[in-house]
Amino acid sequence: MDQDFLIDGPSDAAVTILFAHGAGSPMDSASMNEATAALVAAGFRVVRFEFAYMAARRNSDTRKPPPKAELLIPEYRAAIERLGASGPLIIGGKSMGGRVASMVADDLLSRGAITGLLCLSYPFHPPGKPENLRTQHLAELKTPALICQGTRDEFGMREEVADYTLSSNIRILWLEDGDHALKTRKTLSGVSTADHLKNVAETVKAWSAEIARRA
Repeated sequence: MDQDFLIDGPSDAAVTILFAHGAGSPMDSASMNEATAALVAAGFRVVRFEFAYMAARRNSDTRKPPPKAELLIPEYRAAIERLGASGPLIIGGKSMGGRVASMVADDLLSRGAITGLLCLSYPFHPPGKPENLRTQHLAELKTPALICQGTRDEFGMREEVADYTLSSNIRILWLEDGDHALKTRKTLSGVSTADHLKNVAETVKAWSAEIARRA
């Protein structure tokens, strides 16, 4: 696998975040660019990469569907190895990217390779299929994790997630009126998407400092 990274933020940042994209959008989509910019403004170094199926779309007119999340685990591990971060590393991603990261997090934490897990818009279940939960491994998660979720995200809304069995190591930041892309209806909620992304970045900064003190 030949991955190209997109790297933003200072090389001497205290914390690096390795970030993977969602199932349907590339690493340089508008939502990924906006989230990256907010995190960089908060002082993080953000490294983005693409899974092979998404990278292949750049050179093809066909839209190859994503593999099952489990099959992307080797690619996520390979990205971590290739990055070779020397300082504290948080892994995660948008939607599916965060889900894949969550599947490898505990093993990496046990080996001292990462300090935390950051998921933007975790896909708790497929849209319209709340019975098909993707949470079994989250019940016993040992890795400090922060999930930033819109309250009207069709992959898992606040009233649904409240009933899930999740590890006490998982913290959820609820973003009022945010959808799966964290977009808001500002005229209804009075909150903009930019407001949410600033909140996300400030929360990640405080949370990352907290887990560093506990490490």
